[in-house]
Amino acid sequence: MIEAARGNAIRHVNSELIKLYWSIGEYVNRKIASAQWGEATVDQLADFIQSRHPGFKGFTRRGLYRMRQFFEAYPKKEIVSATLTQISWTNHLLILSKTKAALEREFYLALTVKEKYTSRELERQIDSGIFERTALLKKKKLSGARSDSGIMDVFKDTYVLDFLDLPKGHAEQDLQKAIVANLKNFILEFGRDFSFIGQEYRIQVGKNDYFIDLLFFHRGLHCLVMFELKIDDFKPEYLGKLNFYLEALDRDVKKVDENPSVGLILCKSKDDEVVEYALSRSLSPALVAEYKTKLIPRKILQKKLHEYYLLESRS
Repeated sequence: MIEAARGNAIRHVNSELIKLYWSIGEYVNRKIASAQWGEATVDQLADFIQSRHPGFKGFTRRGLYRMRQFFEAYPKKEIVSATLTQISWTNHLLILSKTKAALEREFYLALTVKEKYTSRELERQIDSGIFERTALLKKKKLSGARSDSGIMDVFKDTYVLDFLDLPKGHAEQDLQKAIVANLKNFILEFGRDFSFIGQEYRIQVGKNDYFIDLLFFHRGLHCLVMFELKIDDFKPEYLGKLNFYLEALDRDVKKVDENPSVGLILCKSKDDEVVEYALSRSLSPALVAEYKTKLIPRKILQKKLHEYYLLESRS
């Protein structure tokens, strides 16, 4: 009860602060827009606030202009109480400073609310270009995914696993061990709804034992999610093994009230056309994604996304 009350108090304080910053931003913007104020007046206002409330932080000239920028980014008052107050001011400043378009800001707002990111976690997601990667995925056809299952909203085409610190010539065993040793960051990259079940998860079919690299449960999809790790390019034969494991999970491990299991082949790289051919006749919810051991420069992702938009506009 104490922890719940403390959490509610923190959220209430944050909510009131965000509303205050928005209102101050609106006030400053209105005064400057009407030519009543110049930059010198904003400096005077900052000094005045500091003299009246010396313990208040953030009410410097720079802070006041940030509040104005905050208002300009979200000029509609109704959005303030709906979404903006659920996010810390630090996270708002990160989104404002690292994004340009309204669609991109809205994406990170919704993602931060959903995943409850700290400022460090949010900054990494922005730097890893998760907006661009998600947008690029939606431009592609994700073969094998059931359109009514929400799978498209959960999985991405590329994952950035720079936190694993893998050597150049790493083996699949190294990849698996590094993921388990860095589960917190791994789940942050994939989404907080993933719950880890085990590595080298044993399933028995007939008289033989088989081992699934990594097994998770996804709360949102309400199903088991298995990962097959490959350190090379995707090959069509990988799909046969994946489908075999999925069938074994659904027959012997899945509970009655759970949805059919999902399988993801996480490989070093893939040819999208080969993947599409391989998955075109698959009845199982099987997916193929690639992993990168270094952050992909956002400029490259933005350029690629821009090229997709240009192609769409011409077609």
